Amino acid sequence: MRKIFSYMLNGLIISLPLVVLVYVFVQLFVFLDRLIPIDEKTPGLGILALILVLVAIGFLGNTLIADPIRQAFARFLKRFPLLKTIYSAISDLMSAFVGKKKSFKKAVLVDFSMNDGMQKIGFITDEELAVLNGEFENKVAVYFPHAYSYTGDLFLVDKSKVHPIDTPPSDVMKYIISGGVSETTSSNDQV
Repeated sequence: MRKIFSYMLNGLIISLPLVVLVYVFVQLFVFLDRLIPIDEKTPGLGILALILVLVAIGFLGNTLIADPIRQAFARFLKRFPLLKTIYSAISDLMSAFVGKKKSFKKAVLVDFSMNDGMQKIGFITDEELAVLNGEFENKVAVYFPHAYSYTGDLFLVDKSKVHPIDTPPSDVMKYIISGGVSETTSSNDQV
């Protein structure tokens, strides 16, 4: 009986992440498909229409109407400073992950206590600190993501307490967000 229970538990551990992934994918597919309702009998047409709309918006945004729309949007945001701050922060964060900027290039360990050797994993996001007016020549900005979340904290850390990690940043981010339980794989491995 114990062996059967052990097999059942092992089967649950193996299959549960897959079931959750499939469920989330199906729910996301259904949600996106319903954003542009075209024909309920043919699943996927809504997603196809959504992709075409996004491509058209992206094309127009990079060509004919980019500047007037950007200027109008900037004027709109100027009237609402709080919205401007939130929009800028989200835009910069998205650029850090997937844009041209890619700020999370250097994964590091930071010493927090000399007595007990406690360290925290983070990413150097700014080595110059030019945006801050002051004497910060021996400091860098280190972003510490939270486990099981896409939020984090930013600390200014003494350079002497920062040590590079020779692991791809995407693997380090996955490791941190999973709370340290995720196994990292190199970018050459196939899933």
